[in-house]
Amino acid sequence: MIFHGKKLLFLGAHPDDIELGCGALIHNIGNKSQMLCVTLSDNQKNPLLKNVVDEHYRSMAALGLPRESVILRDFTTRLFHDSRQDILEYFLKLRKDFQPDLIFVHSKQDIHQDHNTMTEEALRAFRGITVLGFDVVRSSYNFFPHFLVEVNEADVNAKVTALAQYETYADKYYFQAELLRATMIRHGTLAECSFAEGFDILRIVGRYSL
Repeated sequence: MIFHGKKLLFLGAHPDDIELGCGALIHNIGNKSQMLCVTLSDNQKNPLLKNVVDEHYRSMAALGLPRESVILRDFTTRLFHDSRQDILEYFLKLRKDFQPDLIFVHSKQDIHQDHNTMTEEALRAFRGITVLGFDVVRSSYNFFPHFLVEVNEADVNAKVTALAQYETYADKYYFQAELLRATMIRHGTLAECSFAEGFDILRIVGRYSL
């Protein structure tokens, strides 16, 4: 699968999700593709998370993404299921406006209610387009990557640096550099390379050309 020169749409439920699942890949691709990262909830209804918006923008910048490629919406955390139609209509608008070639969403193995809801609506909105699912280790069970993308040491370090911007979550085990590196080493082992990020395949749309 060729990523370079494509329009890639990354969809996350909350600030930090996209970086946790795809940070090294985003850094690896750099400016070789047009990328748009959309997070549905800014978590600002929780007073304990008032800093995560700025932390998210700093995190994305550490991966090399300009501010105009990062969108934060204000859907209510843990209540996505009450906004299914609004989420679907927003995704349909994204499809029309951005015209992505490839979509990244949460794995279907993810049990978080918001993650699960948005993935289901993405599969509806982006019919006919390849969709890959990324892993957020805290809420994914039975996740096993069947699509592996090699990344390098610089990409790994950039992902660790990006997630270190979240001072709000500094005490969370799944933000620790050791775990982040170990996960990419494990996926690299499956791909017979030093480091990789892993995804499950929700839909592959292939076209043969002469």
